[in-house]
Amino acid sequence: MKSFVFIVAAYLVAHSVFALDVGLTPDKDYIDVQHDGKSIRIQRIQDQGHALTGSFAKTSRSCPPFCIQPLHVAPEVATVGEVEIFEFMENQLRDGSGLLIDARLPSWHQKGTIPGSINIPFTVFEKPASDSELISTFKKLGVTKRQKEPGFVEKMLASGKVSKIWDFSDAKELILWCNGPWCGQSPRAIRALLEHGYPPEKLHYYRDGMQMWQILGLLTVQ
Repeated sequence: MKSFVFIVAAYLVAHSVFALDVGLTPDKDYIDVQHDGKSIRIQRIQDQGHALTGSFAKTSRSCPPFCIQPLHVAPEVATVGEVEIFEFMENQLRDGSGLLIDARLPSWHQKGTIPGSINIPFTVFEKPASDSELISTFKKLGVTKRQKEPGFVEKMLASGKVSKIWDFSDAKELILWCNGPWCGQSPRAIRALLEHGYPPEKLHYYRDGMQMWQILGLLTVQ
């Protein structure tokens, strides 16, 4: 009987049946996401005495380049917080209609990232439309080179929103982030995407980035 009780208790702990002391929201303890083909459970550090250490505990960095970023990157690009990211993970990320993009340089990404994110450095988006790396990257985002059908020029001029190079009909919804309010890498990525004609309503800016993600005790992966 004792062994049975032990097995049940171990199962409950392993499968997080018990409510956590520190949840994500009042009605959500954790989220499961796919990262590099593995299921990762996002939850907060349960030790309420835990304090942040390391580079993300710093309050001052030289400016430039580490200057405080505006709340909004562009008028039609929404700025989001952690709760919106949780919802995005459970919907657009899960059904494949959206991507969570770590826009930092690879050296930063390798130190740790938000689960479910893919690393596309901001420098890739700043490449010209003819660049093979940008073309390949855009395919991952559901964007292809436009086929110039009859009447295309007239259609483009009439709408004022149609890119003459790219077809954004099936473009994925994106959340881009970097190191925090002092980091300019994801804002640069978003501005570059807008320059290419990416629909602003499909772009979202997580301004708080890795610094606030860690301050809130949320899981990161390497």
